[in-house]
Amino acid sequence: MADMDIRAVLEHLPHRYPFVMIDRVRECEPGKRIVALKCVSVNEPYFQGHFPNRPIMPGVLILEAMAQAAGILVFRTEGKKPDSDSVYYYAGIDNARFKKPVVPGDLLEIEVTLERSLRGIWKFVCAARVDGAIVAEARILCSMRRIDQA
Repeated sequence: MADMDIRAVLEHLPHRYPFVMIDRVRECEPGKRIVALKCVSVNEPYFQGHFPNRPIMPGVLILEAMAQAAGILVFRTEGKKPDSDSVYYYAGIDNARFKKPVVPGDLLEIEVTLERSLRGIWKFVCAARVDGAIVAEARILCSMRRIDQA
């Protein structure tokens, strides 16, 4: 699939400002992998407190960007879009490693590969890069459930 701009991204994510961590999708192969981008701006609200003298993107938000990219992959794979009757959320994070700080001005590239899915639980291998160098990696589990079952 071709590039997805922010409008297409927002159609495939329930998140909204200030919690949208994906600005664009560069590649998406439903059922296989996705490559998404986050343009890290000095204007991000979390930089005011993390840290005022040395702004660094929090690791948990890099993990959130991975989950959001994975979410887009799931929705594209299933041919669905988010709705008000269901929720997509983390079920687990394994082997998270942070190799290098992500700072304002960086272009964060998130690559997520589907490892497997079983009974509504999706397992992914994720890597985040800046300028081709890995800054974070993790294996994540995500789930989509109806709100009355969540």
